[in-house]
Amino acid sequence: MKFIDERLENYCRDMSSAPAEYLSELDRETHLRVLSPVMLSGHLQGRFLSMISKLISPGKVLEIGTYTGYSALCMAEGLKEGGELHTIEVNDELEPFIRQFWDKSPYSHLLHLHIGDASKVIAELEGDFDLVFIDAGKKDYPLYFDLIIDKVSSGGVILADNVLWSGKVLEEKVDEETEALVSFSKKVLEDIRVEVVVLPIRDGISVIRKL
Repeated sequence: MKFIDERLENYCRDMSSAPAEYLSELDRETHLRVLSPVMLSGHLQGRFLSMISKLISPGKVLEIGTYTGYSALCMAEGLKEGGELHTIEVNDELEPFIRQFWDKSPYSHLLHLHIGDASKVIAELEGDFDLVFIDAGKKDYPLYFDLIIDKVSSGGVILADNVLWSGKVLEEKVDEETEALVSFSKKVLEDIRVEVVVLPIRDGISVIRKL
């Protein structure tokens, strides 16, 4: 499902700042060499992640779901001096591809890749995170929120991707992933520790600020 006219989406992309060349190359190579390239954040969402990171100027970022490393590189653009970004990926076969493009960026020394089950890795990481991006298994979104909320600094921001799930969240009969995403959104909305706004960027991004 397209939430806005494709021409308008392209216009938004064209009127947004261009990504670095290594990001454009990473985009191209992901589409050529990796399964499910639709999972890549891409130009418009990548510039959104970069902008949010630059506005926050985080000292510590956590990403749940690295994929090929595009979104991590975008958020790294806003890290304050001495900052670091931790990102978790369950598929160890992607690591060489990820590092290949990280090494082409000026941020490789700030990025820490953790291969493994996110629920286990999160438990081992120390807070406080100023920015968190959730973009992994949709059925685990409620769990990830519970695991990270106490590790997020006051005023910190959690971004959750795919919360509209191609419009399936509006359907009466839903699958497990859709049900989990709806439960996640309701859970966040009812949590007095945070405030939230859902934006129809790409497949929906939930912007959650810890009070």
